Amino acid sequence: MTNEYEEMLEKAKKSLPDTVKASERFVVPKVTGHIQGNKTIITNFIQIASFIHRKPENLLKYILKELATPGEFYKQALILGSKVPASKINEKIQQFVDEYVVCKDCGKPDTALKKDGTIFFMTCQACGAKYRVTTKF
Repeated sequence: MTNEYEEMLEKAKKSLPDTVKASERFVVPKVTGHIQGNKTIITNFIQIASFIHRKPENLLKYILKELATPGEFYKQALILGSKVPASKINEKIQQFVDEYVVCKDCGKPDTALKKDGTIFFMTCQACGAKYRVTTKF
């Protein structure tokens, strides 16, 4: 019985691929949109905010402050008052995610922002960590 098991195990090992493709569980979607005149229109901003489980208003405030540009929601799109390259917007969204979404202890994105009076706390639902965050929104 043991010999038969070892043969089956060896056969299974040989059928496995040599390399396994690793992929992240949490990859923030890149912005999609276009430049129209002197404005930048981002069409998937609401979806990005939903993906990272944060209010679009908070993400918007952070982005506008970091890019130093005016902006507003129009229907489901974000309209920025100046020409901004998509790479710069993606960079600022990633900074927001690193600061306000990903847990500093375990590195998982399973966090929630909660306001207690005037102070924001980020609590991780994966490891239970809780710490104060200074907000830029």
